[in-house]
Amino acid sequence: MNKTCFYNARLVDANTDASGILLVAEGKIAAILLGEFSAESAKTLAESFFSDTAASISFIDCKGMILQPAFIDLHAHFRYPGQGQKEELSTALAAAAAGGFGTLVLMPNTIPAISSKELVEQVCNDAHALGIADVIQSITLTKDYSGNDTSHLQQLSTFADGTPPSAGQVAMATEDGKDVESAATMLEAMKICGQKNITVACHSEDMTLAAAARPFRKVATDIFAIHAPQPQEALGAIPDATDSSNAEINKALVSLEEANRLLSLAEDLATERNINLAHQAGCHIHLSHVSTAGAMDAIRAAKAKGYRVSCEVTPHHLGLSVAEKDPSLRHIVNPPLRSEQDRQAMIQALLDGTADCISTDHAPHTAQDKANGAPGFSGLETAYGVCNSVLVQGIQGAASGKTLSYSQLSQLMAANPARLLKLHQGAEPRGLLQTGFVADLTLCNPTAQWTVCGQNFASKGKYTPLEGKSLTGKVLATYHRGREVFKSE
Repeated sequence: MNKTCFYNARLVDANTDASGILLVAEGKIAAILLGEFSAESAKTLAESFFSDTAASISFIDCKGMILQPAFIDLHAHFRYPGQGQKEELSTALAAAAAGGFGTLVLMPNTIPAISSKELVEQVCNDAHALGIADVIQSITLTKDYSGNDTSHLQQLSTFADGTPPSAGQVAMATEDGKDVESAATMLEAMKICGQKNITVACHSEDMTLAAAARPFRKVATDIFAIHAPQPQEALGAIPDATDSSNAEINKALVSLEEANRLLSLAEDLATERNINLAHQAGCHIHLSHVSTAGAMDAIRAAKAKGYRVSCEVTPHHLGLSVAEKDPSLRHIVNPPLRSEQDRQAMIQALLDGTADCISTDHAPHTAQDKANGAPGFSGLETAYGVCNSVLVQGIQGAASGKTLSYSQLSQLMAANPARLLKLHQGAEPRGLLQTGFVADLTLCNPTAQWTVCGQNFASKGKYTPLEGKSLTGKVLATYHRGREVFKSE
């Protein structure tokens, strides 16, 4: 029996923040002992509990750092299968471990698109074989992103109420990357998912407004490709758009600003549509990467009515915002970086409980893809640093000055995602530090300051809008079923 004693730890989860010892056996939490213990007393307690000698037990000195449940990400793009130039399964899982994540829901916009039980099972099995983190593969809402065919959903298993997904089962359906344009098709898909207790995750974006925004975005990316540094370079290297000598850059920023105005309206309109369709269909809807104050207001109103609605916010929409003609508009992502008012609305939604969790929307690209205007960037390895900096440390945080506790951050990054996926129960529960729960753990220094450098990422996607920025809060180590899968150098 593999046995580990984590001692000299600050144990943190949604319900706990106390010093103590955590014992692991066979990949699960065997016991938690709260209190101040010396190394010698920890050794004695572990020997007594396991009825074994110290030589048979692994002892890990946490040095007073936070030991908490590994994070659970409801929204990540691993680009697997079919896009190995952007990311490989091994590099994505390595990035997840470096970011402190133990379980991730993968998006289906791969090559081929994930539209069958067989492909779902293949991805889950391939990830399981690497033994770094668990993945739950989502499936498309319409077959092969056709926009009109929902027949493949009929083949999926039905979940009993409250039952967690087993390996290879579909727990979430989504058309992420775009929305389902036809309301009738979306309603049909939601009805099927509602009957099978499968969550529908929505990339809420009115497709006609998104199409209207595309020409403006193309003008901008074409100009940036000629007149600005390559996107992997630091933000500070981008020419000052207020300088009259940079007229072309200024034109690009104006074009992006117009695109983003249209995309903001697109999110607001589609969010309300999708919430109403889901309520009509009787399914649980999860709003992905919410980024506008208007969309969050619609979610808040729906929750007040008792609708089955949940939502996520990304670290980049918490930590970054844009002003008119701001060079950071160039950091293209979908949904875009929004105004400071929108950013504050996302922070407030986490503070008041409207937003349920934090998800990364990790979306790696090659340097050439980014130069050509591909939306998205790597986010797994900076997520904890951004969220701890903004929400707990209050660095460029809520305008009110209010912050979250370490336990509340753990709730948003572990306990709540586990609850939404029904992973807080069953044979392998996770998301909390409790006896019998899976020993997926992350060790963090919440006050360590570090500078982001994309070239150091485990992910193949080296581009990040945080390049050169200082973050507070660092993942020191990650453990998958009690086994170390990442350790910071």
